[in-house]
Amino acid sequence: MPTRSAPALPATPLHIQPATEQDIPTIIELAEATWEPTYRFIISKEQIDYMYRVIYTPASLRRQMREQHHQFLLAYVEGHPSGFASYSEKPEGVYHLNKIYVLPSHQGQGLGQNLVEAVVSAVREAGGKALELNVNRHNPALAFYERQGFAQHREEDIPIGPYWMNDYVLRKEL
Repeated sequence: MPTRSAPALPATPLHIQPATEQDIPTIIELAEATWEPTYRFIISKEQIDYMYRVIYTPASLRRQMREQHHQFLLAYVEGHPSGFASYSEKPEGVYHLNKIYVLPSHQGQGLGQNLVEAVVSAVREAGGKALELNVNRHNPALAFYERQGFAQHREEDIPIGPYWMNDYVLRKEL
């Protein structure tokens, strides 16, 4: 008599799509929900607030899209925006993963990995040879990036207003 296995649990319906300027309010909403929980144990509240004001205003996001040519991807789980990433081209076939954030309620479910894979796929399709990203030297996400195939390439200290970002630059050859 054949044995019946339990039915597989349905995968969470995930959809990742390019974002446009019309999606800026959604990006801001996701940033508001992810920014502080991501950095509260790494940098001061004053630095968190300052950097957020510099990076996530509608005007700043429009500038990133229009002038700095950042490509944004939005991730939807069951039709709800749940995370985003952005990347841009640098010289010599290198691309930079500028941002990747997943709602705290969706972390640990593979959404971040799916966003990284979507960026890697887009970069490869565009002819990119490597993908780099900056991560604070004390950010626990460092282990996540290493699991995605990134390796430490160099250290970088970047001034942002009166503050400093003390980062590793990680690189993944494509």
